[in-house]
Parts: sequence; C-alpha cells; structure tokens
Amino acid sequence: MPESKITGIIKSLNLLEEDMDSLNKKAEDMKKQLNVKALSEIDSLLEKTREMATKEAEITINASKEKATTESAKITQEGEAKVSDLQSKIDAGFDEAVKNVVSTILKA
Repeated sequence: MPESKITGIIKSLNLLEEDMDSLNKKAEDMKKQLNVKALSEIDSLLEKTREMATKEAEITINASKEKATTESAKITQEGEAKVSDLQSKIDAGFDEAVKNVVSTILKA
C-alpha cells in the first residue's frame, strides 16, 4: 500500500477517535444534566409531598380540636348539671341536717 493511503487511513482513524472522544464528552455532559434535572425533580416532589402532608395534618388536627371542643363542652354541661343536682339535694336536705346536728348536740 502506498504511504499516502496509510496516512489517509491514520488521519481518518484519528478523526474517528476525536469524534468518539467528543461523543463521550457530550454523553457525560448529558448524564450530568439528567442527574441535575432528576435531583431537581426529586426536590420539587419532596416539597410538594411535604406541603400535602402538612395540609393533611392541619385538617386532622383541626378535626381533632373540633371534636375535643365538642366533647369538652358536653362534659362541662354534664358536670354543671350534676353540680346543680347536688346543690338542689343539699339545699333540700340542709334544714333537716341542721336539725339533726342541733338535736345530736343538745342530747349530748
């Protein structure tokens, strides 16, 4: 083979090698870009998930507060009714109790 053909082949191989190096560099750059994009998407989804979880927690907490307030009002109302009933019974038997105490003291 003449030397010019060998030189031409070597030049062609060098150009192919440069093209491969260039393609490898571009592929590496694309890989980095995809990695950055994936991390960005992960961060975005994580933030959205946190927001959704926070909203859901707020709804649950507010519902629990409402239920607790309702239960508290009910318990307070029942307690006041029992106190009122006790007070009525004390008032109704107070005179009789005083008479019994005075009678017991006078007998002693």
